Amino acid sequence: MTPRSALRLQIEGHVQGVGFRWWTVSAARRLGLAGWVRNRRDGSVEVLVVGEVEILAGFERLCWQGPSAARVTSVRRSPADDDGSEGFEERATV
Repeated sequence: MTPRSALRLQIEGHVQGVGFRWWTVSAARRLGLAGWVRNRRDGSVEVLVVGEVEILAGFERLCWQGPSAARVTSVRRSPADDDGSEGFEERATV
């Protein structure tokens, strides 16, 4: 079994109200990643994503695109701890 790594991404731009959370859940599940996504009150989208390092890097690149209606201006990356997530889910806004 390959060890899991975790990343926290904060995605900024025109990313709320455009299906970004739904798109993130779909992309993460398709890649076999675990974690969660949620809107933040500051207008950004926050993602905790857990999986193999190479797959995480590909997912981060995808987040620069997002769904067609999104306009991503920044993807801030920071290390995170694996929270033990199984599967990938949408969470409530914070």
